[in-house]
Amino acid sequence: MPDDHAKKGRPLGHPGIAPRWTSSAKDGVVTAFSQASRVWATLSHGILNEVYYPTLDKPQIRDLQFLITDGETFVHEEKRDLKREVTCLPEAGNTALAYRLVNEDPEGRYRITKEVITDADRSCVLIHTRLDIVDQWKGRLKLYVLMAPHIEGGGRGNSARSMQVAGKHILLAWKTKVCAALGVNHGFIRTSCGYVGYSDGWQELKKHFQISEVFEQVEDGNIAVIGQVDIATHPDFVVALAFGDQRHAAITALFQTLSTPFSLHKKRFIEGWRNQSCHPCDLSHHTGDQGLLYGISHKVLIAHEDKTYGGAFIASASIPWGDAKGDEDLGGYHLVWARDMVQTALALLACGDTENPRESLIYLACSQKDDGSFPQNFWLNGEAYWKGIQLDEVAFPVILAWRLWQAQGLEDFDPLPMVKSAAAFLLRAGPTTQQERWEEAAGYSPSTLAATIAALICAADLIKARDEGAVAHMLEEYADYLERHLEQWTVTTNGRLVPGITRHYIRISPTSITDLRSIAQPNTAMLTLNNQPPNGRYQFCARDIVDGGFLELVRYGIRRADDALIEDSVRVIDAVLKIDTPGGPCWHRYNYDGYGDGPAGEPFRGWGRGGGWPLLTGERGHYELAAGRDPRAYIRAMESFASEGGMLPEQIWAQERPELGIRKGRPAGSAMPLAWAHAEYIKLVRSVSDGRVFDLIAPVAARYLAPSTQNHQARLSYWKPTHQIEGIPYGDTLRIMAPAAFILHWTCDDWLHVIDTASTTEGLGIHTVDLSRLEVDTMLRFTLFWTETACYPLFACEAGHWQGHDYQVRVYATPSVS
Repeated sequence: MPDDHAKKGRPLGHPGIAPRWTSSAKDGVVTAFSQASRVWATLSHGILNEVYYPTLDKPQIRDLQFLITDGETFVHEEKRDLKREVTCLPEAGNTALAYRLVNEDPEGRYRITKEVITDADRSCVLIHTRLDIVDQWKGRLKLYVLMAPHIEGGGRGNSARSMQVAGKHILLAWKTKVCAALGVNHGFIRTSCGYVGYSDGWQELKKHFQISEVFEQVEDGNIAVIGQVDIATHPDFVVALAFGDQRHAAITALFQTLSTPFSLHKKRFIEGWRNQSCHPCDLSHHTGDQGLLYGISHKVLIAHEDKTYGGAFIASASIPWGDAKGDEDLGGYHLVWARDMVQTALALLACGDTENPRESLIYLACSQKDDGSFPQNFWLNGEAYWKGIQLDEVAFPVILAWRLWQAQGLEDFDPLPMVKSAAAFLLRAGPTTQQERWEEAAGYSPSTLAATIAALICAADLIKARDEGAVAHMLEEYADYLERHLEQWTVTTNGRLVPGITRHYIRISPTSITDLRSIAQPNTAMLTLNNQPPNGRYQFCARDIVDGGFLELVRYGIRRADDALIEDSVRVIDAVLKIDTPGGPCWHRYNYDGYGDGPAGEPFRGWGRGGGWPLLTGERGHYELAAGRDPRAYIRAMESFASEGGMLPEQIWAQERPELGIRKGRPAGSAMPLAWAHAEYIKLVRSVSDGRVFDLIAPVAARYLAPSTQNHQARLSYWKPTHQIEGIPYGDTLRIMAPAAFILHWTCDDWLHVIDTASTTEGLGIHTVDLSRLEVDTMLRFTLFWTETACYPLFACEAGHWQGHDYQVRVYATPSVS
């Protein structure tokens, strides 16, 4: 122990105050390109925030910062008291995720310059530090390293101790099997461990301007460790934080890393990124910042891939509003969402990379559930976290498979089993989704339907290549059914948001997921909004809630950009959702969105005011390109929303409150970086380079944008156990569809005459009976006798049993509400 007066008993305050995480507004993400280094560091407010090890869903510390004191009159925290500046390392530029942090005393007495990288060969974070002190203050300042361990993703149950190893004093923290070793290249001269809020080093310095009581060990609590650096002798020093699955592994990695000069570590770190992550598409001349954000965005996406579970990309190395959240928030955004991950994979494909997207596709295929769906989100080991079903997350992996096939990037991987299973799920489960892309509402969603239609056509195209034309035709027919009903399901004809525009797309036509009739009523249905203020309004007319999800119909080639309904809907969202910022336009997700910071800038605690989403600026830029207009202003706007370190946030401030540190158009308190936003930016730059929307799917556009193809589509209406329509228009064929073989027991004359028709199948476990040439005003009554057993959410059947319920469908002379 470095201090002869160190106490070996338990410090005061067990188990410490309730733990919290820290700011989600990251200025940088740092990791080596090497697979051998399984550690990721995040930067915010001029310090080290969460550090992840050994996988990207396992944060191990809350933060690590310096405390500076003169021992008599002041104590400064880097994150609260100093002026901050963050830039990419000049030697690295935008080719490697390496950062320089400059934190300066507001009164000019000292400046701290830090360079943050990781060891390319070990799981160790390195902070090279230079402390510059003006002459009159030299010899008067002391510097301490303060770290808050949150081992294994939690602030509770942590333990730590001071140790002397190889003649140097270090600090070791642990929980279960994970250990973190903290040291400085010349060794600490004084260390202590304590419980946060009571006996930690921060408390000691704030009270006494020095560490008056030191403790050798602390156990089982929310803890902090502190070590004093000998800045009088070593104003240049290196702090290292190493991890291992046992104490000896962490300590050994710490000393082995510190045995190599920092300059060599930095050289290897930068060369690793430059040599291994190159991509052939140089699109910098299409950007507004000479390619700076484009290069950083590419590296940010690569850095969000796990190194144990290859191909797995998380949504964000952050916990939104983490400083208001504790151990109960296990997930944060460091989880896999299939939607976000496919956006990342497609952006990497836009950069000319097929290897990473292929590995992502394989990872998704290995994570697919037995029923063909994907969890709402899941840990890197494939274990589901939230349990919702989002149909777009089932659709996007199919689109990725088709894109890789078109790019000849599949190599020897066959995606067809995954594609077929996902397509079968889309047939069984749609057209309503339990959750749309904002994860809050069930019903008929324009964006979800767009992804579903595109995926079904992609699946059909892949299946046709295997000479399975009948299966492909079945998928195309169902996609046509969805496309033909888009306006009926998701467009209000009685809009009132903008004078003169009564017909426009709405955010979602809500239904209950347990309502198997699921009738779309876009003019009259009531929508419940989440995240609304206590005692505030939470129910709205669905026709009055809009978002930009309908633009996905243009993106994939289902609707033309100059379609009158699309143009009117754009005018509505511009009037209701658009934010004009100093850097350019941005859009809210939807009106009355409560997922955001509080009205005075406080963290989201179940309600707030949603800000603008930069990724929506990218989506709008894609629409402008599709409409034949110049989208470069939207590229520049996205660049203006990035942080100093080049991180794109989930949300930006929609208001200007300088007295609260709130600047319109600057990153708000939610997740940053958001991989989806970086992916959207990359794809927009690529789209501008190509002169066409990168995500446009040729067979989709050929099917729905060419007038000649419309006449070849079959007029089918679908009845399914999970989508029980009440009527069909005259001239349609009624297709009874089920996920198991059945006999249809049916009548058109109130059971005077009965017909039994056995179902047939073209594959995918989908069984159908078609009833055509039904007369106007016919009331079809039927039930099903199951000849196979099947069990799916909201529906089950057993071979040899009747469905036990009679159903009816009327044939109308005019289109029905289905």
